[in-house]
Amino acid sequence: QVQLVESGGGLVQAGGSLRLSCAASGRTFSYYVMGWFRQAPGKEREFVAAINWSGGSTYYADSVKGRFTISRDNAKNTVYLQMNSLKPEDTAVYYCASGAVLNPPNAREYNYWGQGTQVTVSS
Repeated sequence: QVQLVESGGGLVQAGGSLRLSCAASGRTFSYYVMGWFRQAPGKEREFVAAINWSGGSTYYADSVKGRFTISRDNAKNTVYLQMNSLKPEDTAVYYCASGAVLNPPNAREYNYWGQGTQVTVSS
């Protein structure tokens, strides 16, 4: 069992930055793919970024490539999402997820989800 708790969301102006954190409990954290997804009001949940167990492979949605960076610290059981050059369209609830995933953008493959943290970008 893995429990995930996100933090770091908030209100920021367009062009600003935020860093989200996801703290995980459970001894198998280091073996799982970790992903970030987001859901805006009235829209479906969408893939943002993912990172494999070692941190050697990362995956990004085209909409955030070059602006967001995912990283993980297995010693701290934590995954991060550094978000730069934020845009109003990045406004959403951001969710952390983990699992034994073969296709990182596929939300259905993730076994565990956090409660989400709100990110609001004002124009």
